[in-house]
Amino acid sequence: MNAIRSVSEFHRFLSLPEPRHPLVSVINLDETVFLEDDVWKGFVNRFYCVALKREARGKVRYGQQHYDYDKGVLSFTAPNQVQYLDLNNVECGSGYLLVFHPDFLLAHPLANNINRYNFFSYAVNEALHLSAEEEDDLITILNKIDKECLHIDKYTQEIILSQIELLLNYSNRFYERQFITRKNHNHHLLAKFERLVDEYFDSSTIRQPELLTVQRIAELMNLSPNYLSDLLRMHTGQNTQQHIHERLIEKAKEKLSTTNLSISEIAYTLGFEHAQSFSTLFKKKTSLSPLEFRQTFN
Repeated sequence: MNAIRSVSEFHRFLSLPEPRHPLVSVINLDETVFLEDDVWKGFVNRFYCVALKREARGKVRYGQQHYDYDKGVLSFTAPNQVQYLDLNNVECGSGYLLVFHPDFLLAHPLANNINRYNFFSYAVNEALHLSAEEEDDLITILNKIDKECLHIDKYTQEIILSQIELLLNYSNRFYERQFITRKNHNHHLLAKFERLVDEYFDSSTIRQPELLTVQRIAELMNLSPNYLSDLLRMHTGQNTQQHIHERLIEKAKEKLSTTNLSISEIAYTLGFEHAQSFSTLFKKKTSLSPLEFRQTFN
């Protein structure tokens, strides 16, 4: 797997001059030309990237799936995420790329806080679709960052990172707006989620232990785990793991109160490899052990 290790190296692959700052850059897509290089067939960036694209057209493979994009979108990638780009199907359109190296965050609070911006692990098809006004707000910030890259002094890091943090906070706000306004699409996803969880726990077939995980159900829905959790939290107040646990406990209570299955057998049918793990979770959620809960019905 090819690695693009620095902002300067990334500039070279886009046929751009050296960046104004070695660790951060705002790239105008109108000025880029992709070098014909095997690196695009499979690569990871060692830096963060925020892409605001207008009328860009292309095919990108992200993880195990291919996506087309042809609208103005805002997307995010964290360091070391595998990407593939088809140079035969790329029209950059217009827009901007903000790239910044993790080293630029050192000794700044954002170094510890950036992981709370879940959209850095969203998939390409979960990009943020901006209104014209939202787009203008972000472009204003990008222009300020670009201008500040001309000055490298003791104030540069703090000023630029404050602008990056502002952009990320705006993006959080805009994603919440998107979760709310795309009602029909999101209601379809929520209904699919509930159906998949119900199908898993309502199956009467004894199967090999396979606990339902956030990763597994996200894969079934063709969504990234963080996007699914954020969508559920926005609409229901609970993330994916909390929903799975809630449904699991409901099913466990039903089996404990209406069947003669042993605790180990119930744990097994719910996907637990070890009964102790089931008992620990059940007591954490109900304040009773499975046996104590069953005894309340005797």
